[in-house]
Amino acid sequence: MSKFVTVMMHTYRSKIKSKPFIITTLITIALLFVVTNMNEITKLFGEDDAAKVGVIDKTGDTLPALQAQLKQAGDDVKLESYKKSESEAEKAVIDGKLDGLLVLEKDASGIVTGKYKAEDVTQQSLITDIENALQQIKNKMAAETIGLNQEQLAAIYLPVSFEKESLSSTAKSEEEAAQVYILVYVVLFFMYMTVMMYGSMIAVEVATEKSSRVMEILISSVSPVKQMFGKIFGIVLIALTQLVLFIAGGLAAVKLNENLSGSESIIQKLNLNEIPISLVVYALVFFILGFFLYATLFAMMGSLISRVEEVNNLMTPVVIVIVAAFMIAMYGRENPESVFVTAASYFPLFTPMLMLLRVGMLSLPVWEIALGIGVLVGAIVLFAMIGARVYRGGVLMYGNAPSLKLFKQALLLSKQEKRDTTEL
Repeated sequence: MSKFVTVMMHTYRSKIKSKPFIITTLITIALLFVVTNMNEITKLFGEDDAAKVGVIDKTGDTLPALQAQLKQAGDDVKLESYKKSESEAEKAVIDGKLDGLLVLEKDASGIVTGKYKAEDVTQQSLITDIENALQQIKNKMAAETIGLNQEQLAAIYLPVSFEKESLSSTAKSEEEAAQVYILVYVVLFFMYMTVMMYGSMIAVEVATEKSSRVMEILISSVSPVKQMFGKIFGIVLIALTQLVLFIAGGLAAVKLNENLSGSESIIQKLNLNEIPISLVVYALVFFILGFFLYATLFAMMGSLISRVEEVNNLMTPVVIVIVAAFMIAMYGRENPESVFVTAASYFPLFTPMLMLLRVGMLSLPVWEIALGIGVLVGAIVLFAMIGARVYRGGVLMYGNAPSLKLFKQALLLSKQEKRDTTEL
């Protein structure tokens, strides 16, 4: 047991002190702060000023109504009457004195029309705000033209009463689904990235040790099985450490944004603080079990490789499975009750992502969740037993090109090595 802990802690300490780990962690946390506080950062550069748009109102009375409509909608657009010619206004836009030019006219039927000019028309949010406000004015003028009063016009635009009710006993309410939708997406994406990044780390480390012949020294003092699981547990500790740092950094960034902006944080706006504790626990359980499952596969693959350059070739089948699981999970976000998604969630390599998706989006009975966890645990035990045998023989194999045929050779070599050890 002491040798297993030694391998685990050596793997953990060597990686956590490495420059790539420190740099990646710091950059990611810095990005969390930048993205979360982007609005406040742009204010430091004066980029939060309201867009200044010159208006040539050829109708004579539309500008005040348009300004009032924009103010009522809360749109941050500053409209100013421009008394000079249209060509001079266009020059002011090109010179940067105006962000845009709006020309208001009336068509043959007396309905207001607009023409927006800018150096480029990629500011879609600004254009959309002006267009929507002008649409409201146009609707009002059209209603007055046909003799509708304000009450009749309000009745026309009154939203239809439309209620939604789930008949399925496993479906969650719209409010509950909205609360967990983002959490499930974030956890699924992080699970995908973590397995890809840390799984390959295990394979590369094993391949590196083999290529430097360090493995021949290690196996004389530590059994291959203890080496494999020591490395897996060490990498899991690294992943959990980085996850805790990311969560802490994210919460700090959100708190800073809340203090700087004086408004509710994104956690409060999306009611993420009301997510059931049980879902958080399930997310952690499926994340850890899923990581162990794929880590065992990556360690087994790494033991069959003689050079680090060959890692990507033999990792391809596992990577394809991970990508397939993620893509099915993305489809399942909109169709969590699909028969295909349900069946796929019990396939061990898909279970971590798909079962978490179903637990988050549906109200599953306890036995289904327990069955999913049982399938995953059973698969981990099975893969661990096979992986240990492959690892035992694979670490002694050198000079072979990456191939799935190496599994059989590794198993035979493992059996021979075990027999020799018993005889001794």
